[in-house]
Amino acid sequence: MTFDPQTLRYDDKGLIPAIAQDHATGQVLMVAWMNAEAVARTLQTGRVTYWSRSRQALWVKGESSGNVQKLIEMRIDCDRDCLLVLVAQSGPACHTMRQSCFYTALRSGEEIELMQPVTGQASS
Repeated sequence: MTFDPQTLRYDDKGLIPAIAQDHATGQVLMVAWMNAEAVARTLQTGRVTYWSRSRQALWVKGESSGNVQKLIEMRIDCDRDCLLVLVAQSGPACHTMRQSCFYTALRSGEEIELMQPVTGQASS
């Protein structure tokens, strides 16, 4: 069966959440948004493309920083309203220059920083 991005369940703004996960380690890297065009471009090019809500434009992860996400596999959840994007991540995934955007844990009511920024690189 050929996949059609229009068969996904987008929100009222035409967006669907996409969870990026490192295909080799299983580490959750980031959560971003895609529209139907971003889904289609990601599948066509193999470079993960998101929709920037702040810029109101498509952006290819790493196009300015070099910290690209190469698509390994895209998965659709059971309700068809969320995507899991398994990627090969080059460099840090987070704009704070950390490997993951999920670098803060809550333990016993305290925030604990789990990872430091990677020095010498920018991410987008």
